[in-house]
Amino acid sequence: MKHLLLLLLVAVAYAKVYYRCEWARTLKTYGMDGYRGVSLADWVCLTEHSSGFNTNATTPAKRSSTDYGIFQINSAAWCDDGQTQTINGCGISCSDLMADVGDSICCAKRIVRGPQGLEAWYKWISNCKGRDLNGTLTGCDV
Repeated sequence: MKHLLLLLLVAVAYAKVYYRCEWARTLKTYGMDGYRGVSLADWVCLTEHSSGFNTNATTPAKRSSTDYGIFQINSAAWCDDGQTQTINGCGISCSDLMADVGDSICCAKRIVRGPQGLEAWYKWISNCKGRDLNGTLTGCDV
């Protein structure tokens, strides 16, 4: 429990909630536009519905795990939170996903390279897949 409290305190110190266009530009800077065939609008839609563009978001998930950061990356499969039995597919601490968007983006790239692609995220399936996302980047100049 002490470790979780420390992780959360560290994450709060680095928390940021992006504006939609600011986040779109950040994603573009990190090479996410067209990465593995995924449009920038899909990435923006995913993160808007997953975390509200909040780098410090956490959500309890299945199997006593937690989703972390702006992409809501799960501790059972992708990161180590010190509590969940994990595969740690990204080889990263879950607190790093809340502290550094570069780490979050690298992990999201690893996830999307997997067999599920964007379908690894339920929020993308339920809110973005097959939808007209043309308005997602309106006014962003990206």
